[in-house]
Amino acid sequence: MNEMPLTPREVLARYHRAMAGRSADDLADLYAADALHTFPFRTPLFPARLEGREAVRALYRAAWGATPVRIAEIHDVVVHEAADPEVVIGEWEGTGTIEPDGRPFRATGLLTLRVRNGEIVDARDYMDVFGTYNAMGRLKDVVAAAESATATG
Repeated sequence: MNEMPLTPREVLARYHRAMAGRSADDLADLYAADALHTFPFRTPLFPARLEGREAVRALYRAAWGATPVRIAEIHDVVVHEAADPEVVIGEWEGTGTIEPDGRPFRATGLLTLRVRNGEIVDARDYMDVFGTYNAMGRLKDVVAAAESATATG
């Protein structure tokens, strides 16, 4: 018996669960093998794009393994249906703590997913990376990287 593929809305809900659980494997397994994940709000110290499921797995495994951020909950999710049935848009807010001292953490973002046959084929991730680095006390690193890129580029 064939299972029905996940709907875009169901994929978005699983995406948020993987984020809150910091599971790079659960997240990557939502993607098609040749999916594209882009970060249109370019920031230094973070790639502009990931090509393929395994690139998603590798980046999030490394990022979540190195970050002191512990997301406790993804909430205030607003889902927007698109005219295209493959597309879902979700606004979200994540809250949690920065370890080891337990300082509060808050991040927001907007995620546009194109889901085909139950898998993400294209993701556009508009996460507040500057706010995240600021909460971690690393905004100066981003500014320094931006200044360095401007000086050399």
